[in-house]
Amino acid sequence: MHRSTHDDLVILGGTFDPIHYGHLRAVEEVRQALGVTQVMLIPAGHPPHRQSPWADARHRLAMTRIAVAHHPQFTVSSWEVKREGPSYSVDTLTALRQQRPDAVLAMVIGMDAFLRFDTWHRWQHILDLTHLIVTGRPGWPAAELPEALRQALYQRRCEDVSTLRQTPAGRILFHTVTALEISATSIRSLLASHHSPRFLLPDEVLDYIDAEGLYHSP
Repeated sequence: MHRSTHDDLVILGGTFDPIHYGHLRAVEEVRQALGVTQVMLIPAGHPPHRQSPWADARHRLAMTRIAVAHHPQFTVSSWEVKREGPSYSVDTLTALRQQRPDAVLAMVIGMDAFLRFDTWHRWQHILDLTHLIVTGRPGWPAAELPEALRQALYQRRCEDVSTLRQTPAGRILFHTVTALEISATSIRSLLASHHSPRFLLPDEVLDYIDAEGLYHSP
């Protein structure tokens, strides 16, 4: 049985372009469900799986820090922003595992990302470094999964938090979170059309966006 430690960590990576309440609420619900004290948000510097973010990495890092500035259980890592080359999750997780060799690490990803997880760089090694907490719609058809990922899920899926917490890494848990239909794309679209996205993201982040003139051009 794994003993809970102060090093246990829930991890959420992303472009955060910009960060919004959908990100924050999902990871907070996972943190509470797992009984973990710490959350680490990791803005991607150069995401390999999507087009370049609209905002520069330094702005996305600043917005993420602003969003959680008053929440001591949340930390923000600049590791991927400062690192040269593509922001591969496996590299970040390897560094975290070296710092926290015995901790429970649990990385949160959405269902859409999980359905493409086998395209991630060294994805099978990721599963040796962390648990995966998959958030999203219940009742999805397993037939959507590629064969290799279906096999990994068969071997690693667990049904409850207590089972997951018995080991530092290697399990896949599906966890339903409050469905907030908020996307960074819709926020950028509102700003580009001179409409307010207030109440979709923290006021302090919106103030930063306005001060820096971000997303106001289509």
